[in-house]
Amino acid sequence: MVDIIRRVLTGLILVLGVTGQFEEEDKPYRGQLIGSLNSYHHQVSGDVYAVDADTLLLQNFVYDGNGKDTFFWAGSSNRPGSKGFIVPDKSGRTNVLDRYLNEEFTIKLPSQKKITDLKWFSVYDLTTQNNFGDLYISEGFEPPGYQTLTDIPGDTISSAAVVVIDSKTVKIPAFTYDGRGGEVYFYAGEGPQPSSKGFIVPDELGYLAPLGKYEKQEVILQLPGVKTIFQIDWLAVYNKETKKSLGHVIIPEQLNVPPSLVDVMPHDVGLPNCMMLHKNLMVGWDSFPPQLTIQLAGHIRDDEYMAFGPSGEQGQSIMKGGDVAVAYMDEYLGHVEDYNLTARAVCHSVLGRMGGACNDELLGGISSNQMHSATRKNGVTAITYRKTFGTLGDEGDIAIPENGAISIIWAIGKMAEKAHRIKEPSFHHTYTRQHTQIDFTNKERTNNCFAFNSDRKEILVPWDIPPIFDPTKRSFSARLGPAGGKRGFSGKTGLPSSSMVWFIEGLMVPELYLRRGLTYTFKIEGGGNPRSAEFYHPFIITDESVGGYDRLTEKQRSKIRVLAGLQFTRKHVPRPVDNVGRLCRWEHTELGDRRRDDEFNSFQRFRNNLNLHCDEGEAALLQVTPNVTWPDVVYYHSYTTPYMGWKIHIVDNFRRRPSFGSANKAGGSCVLAGVVVVLVRWGWHS
Repeated sequence: MVDIIRRVLTGLILVLGVTGQFEEEDKPYRGQLIGSLNSYHHQVSGDVYAVDADTLLLQNFVYDGNGKDTFFWAGSSNRPGSKGFIVPDKSGRTNVLDRYLNEEFTIKLPSQKKITDLKWFSVYDLTTQNNFGDLYISEGFEPPGYQTLTDIPGDTISSAAVVVIDSKTVKIPAFTYDGRGGEVYFYAGEGPQPSSKGFIVPDELGYLAPLGKYEKQEVILQLPGVKTIFQIDWLAVYNKETKKSLGHVIIPEQLNVPPSLVDVMPHDVGLPNCMMLHKNLMVGWDSFPPQLTIQLAGHIRDDEYMAFGPSGEQGQSIMKGGDVAVAYMDEYLGHVEDYNLTARAVCHSVLGRMGGACNDELLGGISSNQMHSATRKNGVTAITYRKTFGTLGDEGDIAIPENGAISIIWAIGKMAEKAHRIKEPSFHHTYTRQHTQIDFTNKERTNNCFAFNSDRKEILVPWDIPPIFDPTKRSFSARLGPAGGKRGFSGKTGLPSSSMVWFIEGLMVPELYLRRGLTYTFKIEGGGNPRSAEFYHPFIITDESVGGYDRLTEKQRSKIRVLAGLQFTRKHVPRPVDNVGRLCRWEHTELGDRRRDDEFNSFQRFRNNLNLHCDEGEAALLQVTPNVTWPDVVYYHSYTTPYMGWKIHIVDNFRRRPSFGSANKAGGSCVLAGVVVVLVRWGWHS
């Protein structure tokens, strides 16, 4: 009988132990537990974790707030006392502590202080010198920190030593890969070596597409969804087609790394099928032909849109010719609008006919998307709409087959305000990178979606693009070039961008300085084909900052002063004059990828990775003479397309040199004697 009781008790203890182990594994990782606060007064309690070398996390912290002069207090003496220092509260302030009730937050030690320097941490009243609660930090305690592993060896790839930054983030320094391996991805999983049972890790830009070319590039990866470094045994560069690893690194168990500070945002589309298009975008669907229900859900900014629809060409994912739904939130109101994509440009008139990314209704069609619901919750924007498989007689729509797959396209970009409360999509910054197909009527359900993760708090500093300030200069070349991602046009101006912007003297939208009374010549090469919605950009100067004068209503035009580039007929119809030249543009190389523009740490490196291509023909010569009636700041633009140009400063003389540090948002002060110096410095010659 005694043996039976012993066996039952032993089994019960084992079950409880295993259950406790699983509960411990299910808890979110918060870092290394230092201990629980000893409570003496004012209900102080809670657990304290080390997040990194100088950051503490307090979990379930309680304090009644009734102390008169109470602070977080730490020191290196044998016990809490008057010899110590204040640790700023959760807001980073050294104010007297308020009331806390089961709160979780991080606090950072003052400058130059480290957790390894401390012997204790307490909640302490300085006036009464009373210790309300404390804990002691054991000698030899090691707070979490970066952990360096081995490099990734391989025949076609190489890297420096891999670094685990936190529980969800891995850095691969000096990563090199020729981009020609086919279905090659960053891959992770469990087991002694890489296998097909692993999962794709989004690349450094969040794409789930095969890897492109890398050359000694620093790559920072974020594990998808709820995955953490503690759930994988290896990280590989893996070929899904051949099921072989090109190179991998083993992840040791129980790495002492900081917890990830990104937000994990689970989202259920509530539909039978779901496909992850990007780490920040998923599409769900349900079909009952001829009706199709679609939900677009994304971790996007409040001023951004999601676009999704059939490709312009079947067999590949092509934007031009596509038929997409553009979904966005305008404050609390959801919108889903039908757009036809005839060119890589915003919608504008081309010889009396609308072209570019145009709302179907502007092209004489109908909107085939019926809004069902729209929510913005916990960092996720979700818009559900219904449409038919057919076109309902709209020639601009593309029919979705009721049997078989269709090539699709998708994009994320920023909404621009065309007029008060009238919005339109600007050029996208994230978009289809590989051929993607969906069979909307497939009886086998699809679901590869995972939780959204917030982006790491990386600060993308706009490129330092120097202004052109040269008293001797009288002519400027004006060509076209790519907008350069978040570090380029948008970072410099704070505006949405077009697909192309003006490059003046080889510089992306530099600020110009012109003197009143002097005549300047602009050599314009922005395209002279008026039938092209994408490559027809007469150069104009106005007193407003957006451009695209040709698209504006009479009421909008009445508020704008055109200073150069247009003449008006007796009926006040604008006509471009001396500003339509051949097409000359900087463009990405064959292996270049516009989506990776932000990876260039300087405009010089970005520009040096572009090629200049010019059509046959001549440049247009536009002469401009600023006079006393011109405002101090005017803008150069494209006549047809907004968000392509920037500022011209009109000065009375060049004796006083302006402060370029404040005028140029791209960064530090850049005082140059003239554009000749600029050209020599950057190594460019027009």
